[in-house]
Amino acid sequence: MAKQPVAGSAGHQKTLSGLLRDNARRTGLHQVFADFCELSAVAVSNKVDKLQFAAREARYFDIIKRYERDEIERFAHMFAVLTEWLGCGFADRLGELFMSLEMGDRWRGQFFTPFSVSSTMAQLALGDVRAQFAEKPFMTFCEPACGAGGMLIACADAINSQTIDYTRKMHAVGIDIDATAVHMAYLQLSLYGVPAIVIHGNALALEERAHWVTPMHVYGGWDHRLQRHRKEQAPPAEDEPAPLQVATAGAAVVARRVEQMGLF
Repeated sequence: MAKQPVAGSAGHQKTLSGLLRDNARRTGLHQVFADFCELSAVAVSNKVDKLQFAAREARYFDIIKRYERDEIERFAHMFAVLTEWLGCGFADRLGELFMSLEMGDRWRGQFFTPFSVSSTMAQLALGDVRAQFAEKPFMTFCEPACGAGGMLIACADAINSQTIDYTRKMHAVGIDIDATAVHMAYLQLSLYGVPAIVIHGNALALEERAHWVTPMHVYGGWDHRLQRHRKEQAPPAEDEPAPLQVATAGAAVVARRVEQMGLF
């Protein structure tokens, strides 16, 4: 019989932790967690990103064949619990779960910033968002070491707290060198409705291995919006410093996608 989520945010975390441990009886917990995040990310991506559908569908079945039927059903249950958990409010739920499972010290020394810290930083950095929108149609954010997306989620929360529709007024680009962190960030940003591109790559080496576009990126026509906005911008003066390459990583992805889809 399927386990029912316990009421409240802590209850959802406890339920999801239990489901992950149940699936880790034959496979290590780290691998089960990574597979859950990737399977869920692929399931979301393949609903909206047809440019990458075939390769990701093959990857999905390559992962799932390692698990038995009851374990596969449990992965689906995990996704449902995560969706309900995110519905409890803005937070870095997967980062919180990762740390509660004590995987940070044993797996690449990863540490996810507490969301309360990210939230405070976002509120201080953004200030009066409404005044800024008087001068620009939308805001863009780039996080070159995004982890599970906590800082980008905090920015969405800060905008939302000022009664502004962040699903239409912000776009985020997150980059991380770790594939599981990329899947975590993509999954959470997708379920929170944040228009975003999450890039698996090395921001310092300007390397891109893969990219993931959230449903709101696709539904909001952000490939077109970002490309058009970039073309409308005046070129920098000769004496102005060149923009940071990491900040243009998302633009490079958009330009490639636009070309593939023949939008211009």
